[in-house]
Amino acid sequence: MLTGMFHPDFVLYPQIDNPRPGAAGFIDAEKKHDDAFPGIRLTVLDTVAEADKVGAYVVVEGDQGGDYYGIPPRGAHMRFSMFNLFTFKDGKIIEKRAHYNRADIMDQLTAGSAA
Repeated sequence: MLTGMFHPDFVLYPQIDNPRPGAAGFIDAEKKHDDAFPGIRLTVLDTVAEADKVGAYVVVEGDQGGDYYGIPPRGAHMRFSMFNLFTFKDGKIIEKRAHYNRADIMDQLTAGSAA
């Protein structure tokens, strides 16, 4: 199971001052993204590592096939960049910081509609 990748004290920071502890909650949230965008693609463009940290600059792309934060599926295409910073402890991920612009995604999904 994926939870084996995470340290028992894992915390996700989707925004700087908004910590969300627990790997199970993080995995559930990611499943919601996968459900909204079947076949979603993540392309790692660059990585950097130092000591216990790994950074990854990623482009995420897919077509909406399910509900996304209340936006019904219309098959709209979305593409955005994201930076992830992972911290490791005892060989497992103890912290993930992910920064991207959700408003940009929502704008892409509602472009040309009255939503």
